[in-house]
Amino acid sequence: MANSDLLGVQRTVDLPTGRLDYRERGAGPPVVFVHGLLVNADLWRAVVPPIAHAGFRCIAPDWPLGSHTTPMPPSADLSPPGIARLIAEFLDALDLTDVTIVANDTGGALTQLLMTQHPKRIAKVVLTPCDALDYFFPPGFAPLTKMAAVPGFVWLLSRLVQLKVVQRSPAAFGMVVKRPPPPDIVASYVRPCRENAAIRRDLRRFLRGVHRRHTLAAAEKLPSFTAPVLLVGAADDRVFPPRLANRLAELLPDARQVTVADSYTFVPEDQPAELAELVVGFLRT
Repeated sequence: MANSDLLGVQRTVDLPTGRLDYRERGAGPPVVFVHGLLVNADLWRAVVPPIAHAGFRCIAPDWPLGSHTTPMPPSADLSPPGIARLIAEFLDALDLTDVTIVANDTGGALTQLLMTQHPKRIAKVVLTPCDALDYFFPPGFAPLTKMAAVPGFVWLLSRLVQLKVVQRSPAAFGMVVKRPPPPDIVASYVRPCRENAAIRRDLRRFLRGVHRRHTLAAAEKLPSFTAPVLLVGAADDRVFPPRLANRLAELLPDARQVTVADSYTFVPEDQPAELAELVVGFLRT
């Protein structure tokens, strides 16, 4: 489970797909956070407190994307549509209504599937830099889907990401975050996959299911999603080009765009205070 107490109280919920760990802080209209690949709810540790303080119920699960600590059953569907269904199950289980979803990176692609396949509980969406359209995965990370089919690759990956030189390289966190997270946070990201074969199994199943057909299919349906969407870009993003957000804005009936300076893809890591301010302002309008 994410180890930052800034995220609030630890909780667990049993869903049709499997057991999910999450953190919860604050009271008021619900805000649910969706992180991406090989990170967990700790990504939001500096974003959640000011949003909760502003009067919102912040809920940050550890989605089964390789940095979770409670594995899913072997029968669980961990394809991108399966994870989108898991998010919908989570919203149902907590009986959340008029939810705001805040997503980053791979979590943004999953949220687009949620928006187009399970939209009934969603009131607003905040998409920070994320996979979309023909970028799922983006070119630099696209080989992961094929390499995950190679026996032993995910085991090797789980060992490589323990090395600081790899963590800081463009092949890992160095491409997506300007300011390296503290060592304990990095450990919470990379340790579960190293220590638990069942977590590696979950990661492998997700990687094998990633394909741009999912996000392209979602893009065809996005014009029917009429709830407000805030697209938060990163001025120095090296993974997702601005044209992706521009194309999403053209597809969505009620979208607005802002750009955060001095940040790579992981805006929650590089500029958490500004992101929290943007989210609160969006929630209050």
